[in-house]
Formats: sequence, C-alpha cells, structure tokens
Amino acid sequence: MDNKKALIFINGDAPKTLPVTERYDIVACSDGAFHYLKSMNFPLHKLDFISGDFDSHSGADESLYAEKFIHTPDQDKTDFGKSLEILIEKGAKTVDVFGGSGGEMDHFLGNLTVAYSFKDKIEIKFFDEFSTYYFIPKDFILKDVKGKLISLYPFPVAENVVTRGLNWPLNSETLKITDRIGTRNFAVDDEIRISYQSGDLLIFVGGNYL
Repeated sequence: MDNKKALIFINGDAPKTLPVTERYDIVACSDGAFHYLKSMNFPLHKLDFISGDFDSHSGADESLYAEKFIHTPDQDKTDFGKSLEILIEKGAKTVDVFGGSGGEMDHFLGNLTVAYSFKDKIEIKFFDEFSTYYFIPKDFILKDVKGKLISLYPFPVAENVVTRGLNWPLNSETLKITDRIGTRNFAVDDEIRISYQSGDLLIFVGGNYL
C-alpha cells in the first residue's frame, strides 16, 4: 500500500501529550527525539524506525532497538529531511510531525524550509501545543474553526490572496515576508476559504482566539 499515513517525532520541544499511534501506518522518530520519547515512557517497540546521524543519541536502548535504527550520516541534509525521504520510500503520502518547533529557533526555521522542499512529495502537518501549521494549496477550505486563531504566513510571497470567513478579510492582496504578513486573524465562520494565485502560503490554526 502506497498511501500510508505516518507519524514522526523530531528534535524540537517534546509534545505535552502523545498522539494515538494506532491512527498511523508508520511511526518513526529522529535520533534526538528518541531521548524525550524514552523520558515520556513512549512504547518504543511501536517505532518502525529511528533515523539520523546519531550525534545526539546514546544509551542502552540503542542496542535493544538496534534493528530499528537507520543510520543517515549525510551532513548536507537534516535529520528531518532524511526521515521524510525514508517515509516516502515506505509509501507514506501524509505525515504528522511532532517536535518541529521550540528549542533552537534555527531548527524550527530549518524544519519549515525542509517542509517547503518536500511539499509536492508528501503532505506534511506540524503539531505543537499552540497550533497546527502546514502549507496550503492555491484553493483551500477549512471547516469547524469558528473563533480559532488563524495566521497566514507567506513563504516568501503569496500573491492575490482572497479570504472568506476571517475577521479581517483579504481581497486580492499580496503578502510578503519582507512587507506584509497575515498573522493573528481569527475565524468568524465555521468554514473559511482561502485562495491565492501564486507563491506559497503557510497556515497556522491555533486555539480559541476570543
């Protein structure tokens, strides 16, 4: 089956609560995330693989789960990017990412850049304690979000952006990372619609804004 749903933990801030692994066909982590999963008593036997250069890993569990480790020493690629390559090889079409934010901010920005480079190969959604965020297609509908914080972030430009259902609508406007971005808006309808003509756009969906 080449339409698998994957879950991966990477080396940012550990999630406050762990997702239900039974929802996924593949469960994985990068080597740095292995530490916090152990400390959270995550059932390590549920991991299908642990990938990375292992520069941040040590301990007896390396031997216990040796068959699950995939060594990816290429220093020209990030552990996250190398993990995505493995997931694609294993038939994953979508992946939920935990641990993508927090920690050192260059890692966070690097993770967004990696997600951008893979966005046409695999559908990537990030989850943290504040929001869910991901790149959206040119025509996009999101339901059941009334009252939630909605931020739009161009990467680096999104042209002719039109929104419906947000408190501060956009009408064929251009967002630029160096000029105007679309953060800290909120949904006034259960369903919001977003379209744009060219460029790329990240959406952040947070908790209740009001």
